[in-house]
Amino acid sequence: MLVIIVGAGKLGYKIAEAFSQEDNNLIVIDSNPEVLERVANSLDALTIKGNGLDISILKQADITKCDLLIAVTSNDEVNILVSTIAKKLGCKKVIARIRNPEYASQVGFIQEQMEIDFVANPDWEMAREVAKYLLESSALHMGDYAEGRVVMDDFRVHELEGYGGKTLRDIQFPQGVLVAAVLRDNQLIIPHGDIELADSDVIYMIGTKEGMEKMPETVKDDASRLVRSAMILGGGRVSYHLARLLLQNGVAVKIIEQDQERCDFLAENLRKALIIRGDVTDMNLLTEENLAEVDALVSLTGFDEENILLALSAQQFQIPKVIAKVSRPNYVPIIEQLGVNVVNPILIMASEILRYIQGGRVVSVSLLLGGEAEVLEIIAQPQTRVVGKPLKDIGLPKGIIIGSLVHNGQVVIPHGDTVIEPEDRMIVFCIKSELVAIKKYFYQPTRGFLSELWNRD
Repeated sequence: MLVIIVGAGKLGYKIAEAFSQEDNNLIVIDSNPEVLERVANSLDALTIKGNGLDISILKQADITKCDLLIAVTSNDEVNILVSTIAKKLGCKKVIARIRNPEYASQVGFIQEQMEIDFVANPDWEMAREVAKYLLESSALHMGDYAEGRVVMDDFRVHELEGYGGKTLRDIQFPQGVLVAAVLRDNQLIIPHGDIELADSDVIYMIGTKEGMEKMPETVKDDASRLVRSAMILGGGRVSYHLARLLLQNGVAVKIIEQDQERCDFLAENLRKALIIRGDVTDMNLLTEENLAEVDALVSLTGFDEENILLALSAQQFQIPKVIAKVSRPNYVPIIEQLGVNVVNPILIMASEILRYIQGGRVVSVSLLLGGEAEVLEIIAQPQTRVVGKPLKDIGLPKGIIIGSLVHNGQVVIPHGDTVIEPEDRMIVFCIKSELVAIKKYFYQPTRGFLSELWNRD
């Protein structure tokens, strides 16, 4: 595939990273030489300095033969125009990032009239992810798979009574669950039965919904309580979308924002929310606004460090659900070990784009731990290496685990003698270092995974 990415910011880089691990011809266009240098030094991609709206630049990138163009600059209007021009010049499919809430009601019209195949809105997707966690008590950024029959969740060992100091082999886990990975000292480990858990570890578990519900109840008591009130720190686009979703579900919402003009906008468009103008870092203000009495606090300011400190401070008030927006992927594993739930807009949106691109045979993609691991729900295809023989004979690398599969409607936690059949749904956990190796086992011979799925029609 020939893939062109216009915009080499955080999202553009993350998407480029995913495509560079496949046998694709990848071109990245940006007007900033510094971000292009990072791409050129880190990824197998051709870089072009210039404006994606410049037709001569697009032609230089061979746009007439392009299979996919993804426009993710910081400007919505530029993304729309770049995508439309690319389509007119012969590009097969185009994706545009559009974030402005004012376009929310017009997305369908824009897609149809501008011939854009998929509109990516990271602010909306992140708000939806957070709302799902707050309203449904589903695992934040972990996701449900196989139409909700398979669940992945993380647990801090110090919260699991009797787990610390024991090996996995000595722990009686509920039937139907599997430990997929252990996060220790910011390193992701694929465990074996003899690994001894430390209190500071975080374990990532995958299994049937019924099995996961039997994990120690004390861990999830506070996290599963019904959210009736929420305090949102920062009044940006994500906060606006999140507040709307929570208000629609009867949650009392309080937003604290420093900018007067933004407060006026929020007050006008979120009539049922309480909008307070003030400094979110002022703990006296937060205390006066009854921080300790809310069921959830979500810190969504534009500064990672501020969000992290606010979330850690909120933990002192024993708020049941605390979430911080963190845009830098390398921060995520460290902060999660401190017990803070983290949402990363870049990883959420990259997952959505990859899921759209990969289509029907890859049902979902979740990027975890700052992109250090992926969870994919894949429908098994004939003539792939994982089909038709016992798993013990396939030789999967240690960094790739088939955590569960759905066969004839039944969820199965596989073992060495399990044989995968065509059309089985596999939930696959894979660490970043093995993403290249995964294609040897899960796609048809001689064709790239994305290419195979792209040409499925």
